[in-house]
Amino acid sequence: MPPEQRQDAPDAGLSTQRVVAEAVRLADREGVDGLSMRRLAGVLDAGAMSLYHYVANKEELLDAMVDTVFDEIELPSDGVDWQSAMRRRAVSVRSVLARHRWAIGLLESRTSPGPANLRYHEAVIACLRKAGFSVAMATHANWLLDSYVYGFALQEAGLPFDTTDELAHMAEDVYLPQLPPDEFPYLNESAAALAAAGQGPDEEFTFGLELVLAGLESVRASAQPDG
Repeated sequence: MPPEQRQDAPDAGLSTQRVVAEAVRLADREGVDGLSMRRLAGVLDAGAMSLYHYVANKEELLDAMVDTVFDEIELPSDGVDWQSAMRRRAVSVRSVLARHRWAIGLLESRTSPGPANLRYHEAVIACLRKAGFSVAMATHANWLLDSYVYGFALQEAGLPFDTTDELAHMAEDVYLPQLPPDEFPYLNESAAALAAAGQGPDEEFTFGLELVLAGLESVRASAQPDG
């Protein structure tokens, strides 16, 4: 039975929403690998067996957690052009995944998608189809955009810095000393340029996203009847 259809025990002091929300907070703090029903029950100060009234097993819990993440993503709007809608959607996904890094590898892995998951994917495909993409090209575009955003989020999660200033410091004080110009001339000049540019992941994300959107627009426009 889906979590949203379970009836809460009136004397349990818990609810499906509270169990899932606490599981998300726990995963945010400690990652999802260590998440267990026993660990979650301890955080909730409840008996481990009592949680099974709200979620049947860990897989159902993960489905509900992933659905919570999807519910935080801004859906594409009908009031803007498709590129603006996909741009805002991509920025929102990146922001949500920065809060829930454990979810990066799980968003597309669930075989029992929840309502927020389905609403999100339906809205994305609907935006692309209404913009003139064929069924096949809308599918390609969706995969390409997700691959870029999820891949960037995964790489960003492992970076050894959080801010542009920290990146500049690392490029100048950590990387450059390890890159003598006579041995690594191209890496040296790249690190030096990075240190001087004052740019970071935000700018790199935008640069790549605009290339993806421009490429998809070229394909979309060339497929129109008027050529």
